[in-house]
Amino acid sequence: MKKRLKLPIGIENFEKLRTEDFYYVDKTGLVKELLDNWGEVNLFTRPRRFGKTLNMSMLQYFLEYGCDGRLFEGLEISKEKDYCEKYMGRFPVVSITLKDVCGRDYETALEMLRSLIGREAMRFQFLSESPQLSDTDKALYRQLIEIDVSNRQSFAMPDDALTNSLLILSELLQKHHGQKTILLIDEYDVPLDKAQQSGYYEEMLALIRNLLARCLKGNSALHFAVLTGCLKVSKESIFTGLNNLNAFSVTDAGFSSHFGFTDEEVRTLLRDYQLEEHYGSVREWYDGYRFGSREMYCPWDVINYVKLLLADPGAEPRAFWINTSGNDVVRRFVHMAPPRTRQELEKLVNGECIIRRIDQELTYRDLYKSIDNLWSVLFTTGYLTQRENMGDDTYSLAIPNLEIRKIFTRQIMEWFQKEVRRDTSSLDAFCNAFSERNAETAEKLLGAYLRKTISIRDTGERRGRKESFYHGLLLGLLGHREDWYVASNAESGEGYSDILVEIPEQGVGIAVEIKYPEDGDLEKGCREALEQIRKRGYGERLRQDGMDTLIGYGIAFYKKRCRVRLVTD
Repeated sequence: MKKRLKLPIGIENFEKLRTEDFYYVDKTGLVKELLDNWGEVNLFTRPRRFGKTLNMSMLQYFLEYGCDGRLFEGLEISKEKDYCEKYMGRFPVVSITLKDVCGRDYETALEMLRSLIGREAMRFQFLSESPQLSDTDKALYRQLIEIDVSNRQSFAMPDDALTNSLLILSELLQKHHGQKTILLIDEYDVPLDKAQQSGYYEEMLALIRNLLARCLKGNSALHFAVLTGCLKVSKESIFTGLNNLNAFSVTDAGFSSHFGFTDEEVRTLLRDYQLEEHYGSVREWYDGYRFGSREMYCPWDVINYVKLLLADPGAEPRAFWINTSGNDVVRRFVHMAPPRTRQELEKLVNGECIIRRIDQELTYRDLYKSIDNLWSVLFTTGYLTQRENMGDDTYSLAIPNLEIRKIFTRQIMEWFQKEVRRDTSSLDAFCNAFSERNAETAEKLLGAYLRKTISIRDTGERRGRKESFYHGLLLGLLGHREDWYVASNAESGEGYSDILVEIPEQGVGIAVEIKYPEDGDLEKGCREALEQIRKRGYGERLRQDGMDTLIGYGIAFYKKRCRVRLVTD
């Protein structure tokens, strides 16, 4: 029986993946395409968790001196004998990732940057003894690796040496080897994103701009460079003067199959682990991204779900991406949203498309200056994908899959609750009407609230469970009263009531049943809800808990309309 390979959850080192029995979806075709199409500086922009870092590691192991050809045996690039002979293990390579340069202040981030470049420079300690280098060259190198005597965990690299560090390394490596250097810079824009959030953006912008300008512009020791990130921050003048910049975004056809999993690759993965019957769920939840003209899956999600299925064959898909991808972006925009934007969010969450112009060269400084930038941010970070290119940077946009739709719904619900808390007088009035059996006022206030927000037809739930969104919304409204005990799906009588409320000081108990009639007949929905309360005895638990006065509410929702009907017991 063939040995089952381990799943590479979070493994971004190509050598480790290939030597320690991890499953690898072959992306080495990237090597040939890059070598056939490279410019002096090549930038790939993709959302988080689409394999950028692993691809950069793979490039390093292929191109760098000392390459172990066994790592690539049986992979696509190994069939390209001419490319392997000409490029495999033929270059000095400087490789860094900036994804961990995320300090809360500029000095902390600066120290992180010194540390990662210092550690990379330490890989080349042969330079300190190289006969090809002058004493001046060696002194420059020692500046890069000098340790801070007051803190042995830190580097004492002066600021000017830090700014010139990648240029210095590339020049010294060329002198030593007699071969131009390749630079790999992963997640180049993460420090800018973190700096914007923490209030030191201008300082970090100047540092990253100078660092990249020194090593990428007019560097005669550079063979070529590859950068990855989420945004192409060209308006910040980071890439000004680079006439030969090759930028490949999610809208470009080039390299489209090398970041993320194709449908064929997902089918093969599921077959290899004997999980073919789950293909439909995997496709519904994690497919739907479009890079160029290719439909792609998020590899992080697919691999995590396969691992979950191996442990529990009956496991339902989950939203794995939400905990890894900087998902505060929606929350940072929605408080700005006017009614028009809320309507567009509603269309997206309900499975429709919107047509918007996209700016893929936004700066982190300008992201939140206009609500119109929301769509560009959601597009470049993977919350939205293109369904059709309309021309002139205008696209038909949609939520790519059920996972992202769940994330949208969850975060918009958080927005709802925050919006509600700001209007405490209306919320108090709603709760008071609820406890005072005033169904007419409760319906009026609830309807007004629905009109201010958005409705979500939860097509991801089982048939007959579309009321789940409104269930959560109502829980948020009633949870405003801290002196009330509010329980969801609580066992009572002969079933589980949608919501039970106990008001101990008044001895009042309330049972709520929610319906979402598919035909929009709100009266019928309320009748069914009230009948369910009576039939299943949802007031039983309230009696057992000492509530003297029992109230039952049947509430029906349909899009932005609602009906509230009352029964007393």
